[in-house]
Amino acid sequence: MTFATMPKVELHLHHEAAAPPSFIRQLAQEKKIDVSASFDDDGNYSFRDFAHFIQVYDGATVALTTPEDFRRLTYVALEETAKSGVIYAETFLSPDFCGKCDLVAWREFLAAIKEGADAAEKDFGIVHRAIATCLRHEGPEQAKKAAHCAAETASDYLTGFGMAGAEQVGRPGDYAYSFDMAREAGLRLTCHAGEWGGPDMVADTLRDLKVERIGHGINAIHDDALVDQLAEDGVVLEVCPGSNVVLKAVESWESHPIAKLRDRGVKVTVSTDDPPFFHTTMTEEFENLNRVFGWDRPDFDALNTTAIEAAFCDDATRAAIVKRLEDAKND
Repeated sequence: MTFATMPKVELHLHHEAAAPPSFIRQLAQEKKIDVSASFDDDGNYSFRDFAHFIQVYDGATVALTTPEDFRRLTYVALEETAKSGVIYAETFLSPDFCGKCDLVAWREFLAAIKEGADAAEKDFGIVHRAIATCLRHEGPEQAKKAAHCAAETASDYLTGFGMAGAEQVGRPGDYAYSFDMAREAGLRLTCHAGEWGGPDMVADTLRDLKVERIGHGINAIHDDALVDQLAEDGVVLEVCPGSNVVLKAVESWESHPIAKLRDRGVKVTVSTDDPPFFHTTMTEEFENLNRVFGWDRPDFDALNTTAIEAAFCDDATRAAIVKRLEDAKND
């Protein structure tokens, strides 16, 4: 079995940013919307740095305006994800992009997204669960609206709540109300932290938002006591090495702290974040980890185990995915 055919579990994937460039360009052409500023001459997403990446991301999503758009997007994005052997994926969905946080509209978008996911599961065997996210750079009041949408639609499909966006805006405690609302609705919690912010941002996120997973979290490596705390408390880091390298959150694959974090006992998983933006796939992430750190099949089996144990799904779904992973080991 090769890394390409090995089944995989992915926990950190932005829904809109999983759209192939060709899909967004075609959709924009159908609607006569100009999204050319988001692409280079070869038709790929084009950005200079993280701040510009956020602008390009937002610019590309202007073509996604209706529930039907998101149904199509979901199917295509999960088809692409499944090509890399992913059998279970969680994606971040923003109510800001899906009906501008209007609850009635959000319900329609979410129903369409689930329809696309159900079709992808039938056709490609990939199981999908959704995590609603607020956007940090939109501020705490807007985050409350996103959290309200999430809380009102919590289900076996929409299973979590989190926060993405520009980490430099505000402090975690500013968004505590939204996370409390989501928690009371029974949603599982994650939050981006420590991609650009220091270890203090990770520590404050754990303390103030009481999340069980951290998106990225790589800068925790700069605080030994925090690393020990993460290991002791079993906090799971949703690490996206390829994304970190492309956006220059780290200097190179060789300098990425994922191996050091794992060696210190921290639970790490591997994801692609925004794969077409960073020209990566789950297979390529595995190949690079093998090339740089020498990780091989037992290491990736362990990553999958950590990921499915941390997944925001019900026990029956978890058991079914575990069986598929175990069956593959015997192939």
